[in-house]
Amino acid sequence: MRYIPNTSEDRREMLAAVGIPSIEALFADIPEQVRSKFEPLGLAPRSEMEVAAALATLAGRNRPNNGICLLGGGIYDHYVPSVVRHLLARSEFFTAYTPYQPEVSQGTLTGMFEFQTYVCELTGMEIANASMYDGATALAEAVLMAERIRGRGMVAVSGALFAPLRRVVDTYSWAAGIELREIPFGEDGTLDAAGIPDGASAVVVQSPNAFGLLEPLDGLKDRIGDALLIVSVHPLSLALVEPPGALGADIVVGEGQSLGLSMGFGGPLLGLFATRNEHLRQMPGRVSGRTVDADGHVGYTMAAQTREQHIRRHRATSNICTNSALCALAATVYLATAGAAGLREVATLNVEKANYLADGIAALDGFERAFAGPIFNEFVVKTREDASEVHERLHRAGFAVEAPDRLRQWGLGNALRFAVTETRTREQLDRLLEVLGGVR
Repeated sequence: MRYIPNTSEDRREMLAAVGIPSIEALFADIPEQVRSKFEPLGLAPRSEMEVAAALATLAGRNRPNNGICLLGGGIYDHYVPSVVRHLLARSEFFTAYTPYQPEVSQGTLTGMFEFQTYVCELTGMEIANASMYDGATALAEAVLMAERIRGRGMVAVSGALFAPLRRVVDTYSWAAGIELREIPFGEDGTLDAAGIPDGASAVVVQSPNAFGLLEPLDGLKDRIGDALLIVSVHPLSLALVEPPGALGADIVVGEGQSLGLSMGFGGPLLGLFATRNEHLRQMPGRVSGRTVDADGHVGYTMAAQTREQHIRRHRATSNICTNSALCALAATVYLATAGAAGLREVATLNVEKANYLADGIAALDGFERAFAGPIFNEFVVKTREDASEVHERLHRAGFAVEAPDRLRQWGLGNALRFAVTETRTREQLDRLLEVLGGVR
């Protein structure tokens, strides 16, 4: 419903039924000083036509969305096939929520089961949940899970995590009384394994990391003893690189926005979470399982629900109350549409286009790659010019690039970070090189 279809007579009858003489009397319990603020805020009643006109005026103040996006840092401008939006718009999925009654929720449960299957295939893990809020909360929940399993009160975290991820992990860990120790990155921009402290419940690493570099995960599990290895991934990169599960990871998390979700204004997002079977009871969220009914027909039901709405509060693994069901469905449709070959093709385009731009920028006078290691679709360049001025020049030319001050926390005071996806064209990248070439 776009409006409440109550007539004046309907409202009079409802007020009479509860013994209230007027709408004003219905809200009399709200203090007058609160109700009186509505008028100064411009919240006086208006007609639908007036509200629509006011909103149109506000929307007209936005800049047109015709810029060329090279923003990254965890959310990327990937192409979303039209079939994804088409299927999400079907009415069956408008109210997708917790399927408390499996007999009437087979479609939702089937979608969740397929999503879990795709996540396991991508990550190389044995079991996945039906999603978390976003990649940041998924990583923070992984830290809490590792502490429940090992219980040592300390987790070692790579210094090359995306800043938003680190902030969420900091908040969760502070509230849970978990000490975080930062592992430095080496001159090559990747994790310095020699800096991993002893006695950690877990070691957290991100690949590709905040500099866009693929972390060398091979052998890392052997170096950290019985600490759990938590890896945060860009899921599209897993179409080309060996999955963390094959390299000893105990928990794999990630941001699923690149799998069929638009950038929006930073959301909605999708948290991926996968682990090994032995840790099922410690995994947050819920798991859809496949079974057969009394007549031998295949059916789906909730196989694990470890949140506090379903079990005793002190045994709950998370207070996240729901999964990102509609976003998980979008990822499922995207992955089913692309298939293994299509996903590899998209990932390959990301790698090739990112390296094309990175090599082109490095060939310009006054620019160089900050780190020489292999990348997926994101990289950092240093400049001898003022990075803020370079950023402004790109902005005026119609390129959306991350502000350079976000890199200063890593000691990269005069640098820029670029993200290149399959949506960028050769002409756009060449134009960006022309703009940079004019900066002296």
